[in-house]
Amino acid sequence: MVGGALADRYGGKKVMAGAAALWSLATFLTPWAASQSTIMLLAIRALFGLAEGVAFPTMSTFLPKWFPTHERATAVGISMGGFHLGNVISFLATPIIMSHIGLTGTFAFFASLGYLWLSVWLLNVESDPLDSCTISKSELQLILAGRSASKVQGSKFPSLRELLSKIEMWAIIVANVVNNWGYFVLLSWMPVYFKTVYNVNLKQAAWFSAIPWAVMALSGYVAGASADFLIKSGFSIALVRKIMQSIGFIGPGVSLLCLRFAQTPSVAAVLMTIALSLSSFSQAGYFCNVQVVFPALSCPDTTSTRTTFSSSGSPLQLQLYSYLTEMCFS
Repeated sequence: MVGGALADRYGGKKVMAGAAALWSLATFLTPWAASQSTIMLLAIRALFGLAEGVAFPTMSTFLPKWFPTHERATAVGISMGGFHLGNVISFLATPIIMSHIGLTGTFAFFASLGYLWLSVWLLNVESDPLDSCTISKSELQLILAGRSASKVQGSKFPSLRELLSKIEMWAIIVANVVNNWGYFVLLSWMPVYFKTVYNVNLKQAAWFSAIPWAVMALSGYVAGASADFLIKSGFSIALVRKIMQSIGFIGPGVSLLCLRFAQTPSVAAVLMTIALSLSSFSQAGYFCNVQVVFPALSCPDTTSTRTTFSSSGSPLQLQLYSYLTEMCFS
């Protein structure tokens, strides 16, 4: 919620930069905090969560400003592809890095990458294309034309009460809760699943866990490009978003139901890859739908509201899944 308000007031560039600086600092301090006390570790991780929670609301301010309507799903697919590839890199690279520089060095290494990215961000990114010195006039005209077609002039930001009074907002929140439930459960427990069910070693589990996220990064781009193609072909934006969201929910559900019949880790990995690949279609569904439902907004407030409600369920879902895993496999 705070991230959306800050992005409105100070611009996405500054808010994202501040958030990156804080979460990189929290990453660097995590080993030290763990050596001090549990309370200190929890405090540092809370700081990390607060800073990282700003990312999605701030990212949403760039979409309507930098991309016309018929390019936004592709833009989301590309940006979220980096998010998924980060999971792949963390699964595969962290054990190797730890074997060379240890646990503390690994945290310091990833923190340094955050500050390296921050320097590139500050030197090359602007909150609005109108402030950019590198954009061409033709590209700027294309962006402004797409923006004017989707923005209601003279509108003001609604209050939180007004947002939560709209059924469209609740539809987006529920979609986000359902999507994140599956996403973070798979992210947190996929290696445990392969180790527990198929008794593979941790190195093999890392590879089995990394492959689905790598394919998801590619399929997210395919979903976004497909959605934008349909919009350019004359399909209504609302219909395209509904089609993408239906694929993003029904496809993974069917794939995970088939998982109980998998007899080998390879078959299980294929089914999980299919599930996550189809789940990425949600990025061209509800994730882009905020700009459709609330066209007058740059959308950080609506996105932060959606993210707040969905993220609040993450601790519950992980605890529940942990309990079910122990109950089923003990």
